[in-house]
Amino acid sequence: MPAATRSRRAKEPRPIPTIDQVGIEERVARIKTRSIKKEAKVQGMKLALSMIDLTTLEGADTPHKVQQLCYKGLHLHDQLPGLPTVAAICVYPSLVKVAKKALGDSGVKVASVATAFPSGQAPTKVKLADTRFAVSEGADEIDMVISRGKFHSGDYNFVLDEIAAVKEACGEARLKVILETGELGTLDKVRQASDIAIAAGADFIKTSTGKISPAATMEVTLVMLHAIRDHYLSTGEMIAMKPAGGIRTSKQALHYLMMVKEELGPEWLDPHWFRFGASSLANDILMQLQKEADGHYQSADYFSID
Repeated sequence: MPAATRSRRAKEPRPIPTIDQVGIEERVARIKTRSIKKEAKVQGMKLALSMIDLTTLEGADTPHKVQQLCYKGLHLHDQLPGLPTVAAICVYPSLVKVAKKALGDSGVKVASVATAFPSGQAPTKVKLADTRFAVSEGADEIDMVISRGKFHSGDYNFVLDEIAAVKEACGEARLKVILETGELGTLDKVRQASDIAIAAGADFIKTSTGKISPAATMEVTLVMLHAIRDHYLSTGEMIAMKPAGGIRTSKQALHYLMMVKEELGPEWLDPHWFRFGASSLANDILMQLQKEADGHYQSADYFSID
């Protein structure tokens, strides 16, 4: 399905549907009972690997740590021949230039958090300056956080307008809008925040910062996928999705991919349209692929801790 060009002008979100929480939970429960075997499992794990945003977002981050993470993202095939690279390396704005140089012309994207990540508690002008700096340093993608305080205060127009302003500040960089679903409270609020982000021009909607619990769940991801689906059906525009935080095993990743395919279609099974924000997932997938290749698990000690 070709995607229509994304407008940079904020639009009024559509009326918000009421979420059937029981229905969502039952749908997720059914997906979790499924399994994928043999070659399909291997292909699914390789696809998941290619969708990972390897991330380091700690106060103790150093240029050397970022360089090591970039090396890992580019050299997964050192573990097993034929493996893809990851989709992106995600760092703070001050380390974007380091990641950009380390990745070179590999095609792996540099993503950067911005907008007073993870709290979002800063004036809009500071958030815009943060975004512009990250882009000027070479970021291909910006991961912003919404102003949850404004959202919970009912100031939805502020949230909409701020996302639109950040989108404008991104220039050619793609914008991932983090809802921090663990702080929103209900699935109805998750759907409302999803619709606001999409109306404001988000290229991706993303569940979480990974800094609070609960982070990504299949239930909130399903609600967000429905928002993407409804937007596509009414406009023809494809919006990307990124669950982040708490996805640690290949089995979980495969369940997410099944859900994406069934809810949105195979066109979304591509790193351009779906990502995992789950660095520890990479190691589990590598261990599972090694098991599929030779029948033996390697110790976790053989894999770097990100």
